[in-house]
Amino acid sequence: MATKFDDIYDDYMKRRKAALGMGGEDALAKRRAKGQTDARQRLDLLLDPHSFWEVGAFMKHRQSEFGMDKVYVPAEGVVAGYGKINGRNVVVISEDFTAMAGTFGEYHGKKFVWALEFAQNKGWPFIGINDSGGARLQEGMDTLEAYGWTFAAQCRASGIIPQIALLLGPCLGGQAYHPIMNDFLIQSAKTGFLGIAGPAFVKTQTGEDISLEELSGWEPHAVRAGNTHIVGEDDFECIDAAKKLLSYMPQNNREKPPIVKIGDDPNREIPELDDFLPDPLLMTPYDAYPLIDMVVDKGSFFEIHKEFAPQLIVGFARFDGRSVGMVVNNPDFLAGAMNCDSSDKLARFVRTCDLFNIRRSLRHPGQEHRGRPVLRLADSQD
Repeated sequence: MATKFDDIYDDYMKRRKAALGMGGEDALAKRRAKGQTDARQRLDLLLDPHSFWEVGAFMKHRQSEFGMDKVYVPAEGVVAGYGKINGRNVVVISEDFTAMAGTFGEYHGKKFVWALEFAQNKGWPFIGINDSGGARLQEGMDTLEAYGWTFAAQCRASGIIPQIALLLGPCLGGQAYHPIMNDFLIQSAKTGFLGIAGPAFVKTQTGEDISLEELSGWEPHAVRAGNTHIVGEDDFECIDAAKKLLSYMPQNNREKPPIVKIGDDPNREIPELDDFLPDPLLMTPYDAYPLIDMVVDKGSFFEIHKEFAPQLIVGFARFDGRSVGMVVNNPDFLAGAMNCDSSDKLARFVRTCDLFNIRRSLRHPGQEHRGRPVLRLADSQD
């Protein structure tokens, strides 16, 4: 039986279908053919089943110039909302490259600001999935102002909630600042590209021929600059890494990290340590990774910045289920000697541990006594 609300309901369902359809079936099929996931699939992979609540699905831009009054951009090119990961609340953003290349416009930026401020106010971690062609130039200064709003919201939330960026597609131009300003950046080796400009711009300005991979791929960021903390092979590996990383972090700076017991006896003896050092005079390099695996809860070590300054190893692990930050010199590379890059790597990691109440375990070569490496726990509260 027809009611006076049928037209309203039908209009709602049409708008909902258009928003959920993203850039259309043809655009989604092209992504599937390349082995790429889309913005909503990524949230399904990241979040617990049926836990996602979307905010701003019907938001629309207000630009009328350059033919934009006739252009519909589903969800303004970014899916925003909140959900749960392993039962813990998180706020999420996932850019949709099929919707006008996921370009960043005024209301795209407003959704970012909402997500960051909501996460800060609730004390929940923020996870952003970046896949964008950059600024939406048709919106001119409104786009640039929205960048300012977004960066300011990130700064206000910095040190209060964990911020994690997943770089699963291109992130060029002004858009490149956002993921760098997060606490952690996870980059896809296959599809993640980060840069202020592309190869064509470099060629025009400098005359140098350079590929997108050489300019903006994972190697310049993970190996040379240290911008990227974790490199994953594809979308799936990056999303799994984000979920594991979050398990070591508290919800916010007023809480402690969760305790995750894995059944490893904290009082177990480790006789292998007696013969671990290859040279009692400490003149022979050795690989420090087996040492870490011996002393922490079995299988709990999670390394970050692996490709950057490898003479120093940093990452998270657990002792009796409790999160700690591991800082270990690796004599197998440059004799574990510190330089500018490794010092920067250490300082950034210790700062993050301090912000989020994670105790630190420090180990340095040369501080062994009778063949037993010394571990020092440093309390971030001190």
